[in-house]
Amino acid sequence: MTDWQKTDWRKKPRVQMPAYTDPAALAAVEARLASYPPLVFAGEARKLTKQLAAVSRGEAFLLQGGDCAESFAEFSANGIRDTFKVLLQMAMVLTYGAKVPVVKVGRMAGQMAKPRSAPTETFDGVELPSYRGDIINGFDFTPEARNPDPDRMLQAYLQAAATLNLLRAFSTGGFANVHEVHKWTLGFTDANEVKKYSDMASRISDTLDFMQAAGLSTDTNHELQTVDFYTSHEALLLEYEEALCRLDSTSGKMLAGSGHMIWIGDRTRQPDGAHVEFCKGVMNPIGLKCGPSMTSGHLKALMASLNPGNEPGRLTLIARFGAGQVGDHLPRLVRAVQEEGANVVWTCDAMHGNTIKSSTGYKTRPFESVLREVKEFFGVHNAEGTIPGGVHFEMTGADVTECTGGVRAVTDEDLSDRYHTACDPRLNASQSLELAFLVAEELSARRNKLAQAKAS
Repeated sequence: MTDWQKTDWRKKPRVQMPAYTDPAALAAVEARLASYPPLVFAGEARKLTKQLAAVSRGEAFLLQGGDCAESFAEFSANGIRDTFKVLLQMAMVLTYGAKVPVVKVGRMAGQMAKPRSAPTETFDGVELPSYRGDIINGFDFTPEARNPDPDRMLQAYLQAAATLNLLRAFSTGGFANVHEVHKWTLGFTDANEVKKYSDMASRISDTLDFMQAAGLSTDTNHELQTVDFYTSHEALLLEYEEALCRLDSTSGKMLAGSGHMIWIGDRTRQPDGAHVEFCKGVMNPIGLKCGPSMTSGHLKALMASLNPGNEPGRLTLIARFGAGQVGDHLPRLVRAVQEEGANVVWTCDAMHGNTIKSSTGYKTRPFESVLREVKEFFGVHNAEGTIPGGVHFEMTGADVTECTGGVRAVTDEDLSDRYHTACDPRLNASQSLELAFLVAEELSARRNKLAQAKAS
């Protein structure tokens, strides 16, 4: 796309973005960010695109997960480690179920801006701008905190850089050793309430023991000690995205240097809007949230704009409808993709359509609804003969109580115990791993069914 410029989005209608009150301060921050190194590199983005192309063919599976909104106050090395650890555990379980590699993408190192349903909120008769994520404004309900502050972009960059530095160290420094990851998972399946998953855990142990006996030990095999791990976030704050956009000298294409994969939200996917305009010009893999209001015509127009060359791995469609609604919306979108002959990855965001208000007043997501949407997602793809390529969850490695249900049975009354999210409720470590076992069962059943059909 030779005529595309990274500033072109400024000529398009913009939604869900702050109105900064000091243009000079904003320009100074953008100039400073533009002088900083990119957070990710073009070769990494190309490698992720290649791996996502394998997902689109059913030769790999995508696991995407992490924070709803990363916060400045909760930022810590232990928090990064714990979320990374749970994602590795989930990936191992999913790999066993799918019998294909799992592409691991964190909602990390940049997921700091959030769209909101209303531009303002009112509390005790006082109306203030809505909290839009720490990269834009503060959570405290005061005029000073809620005023959009461009300097927050600089802090967000530094936090993202530090997060990526630690993730790269964890990925290659021995922390991701496959035997250690499985030991963590065995600790989970030893608990009385999750004995039902111990059979699969035992089979994974047998596989690892066989590999060890065959000479494939972690001491001699680099692949068993390291993982590829990528970062992603919603490309919502376009001033930040533009400032970190860089020219890749190898390909001559523009790279969104803020993260390996960026996505467009369900509220910002207008075909003629600013967010689509920016994302269509960068070489990174792009995600596109598809909610109930997405029409077949809009999807076709967006696919043509975001992936005109129909490059495999370039575009991931993230379905988010809500439990009980997948069958009403996903089939027509799957057929629209088939009609265009489009190469896409289909993945399931089972979080955003299942948010409710609990009896105790907390915003929550029932674990059973999350699981139901995942099962409905698989069911539609099985019926349509298409590939369910992945899952996308808001989760944390911390022992929070934000989503109800799961084997540890978080109740409405428990939500107040450890409700720490800055925005939307997240699955905790136990719920995340339980969900991985349940998705692995879906993948295993699908694989067996396909094998039987091929044999007959």
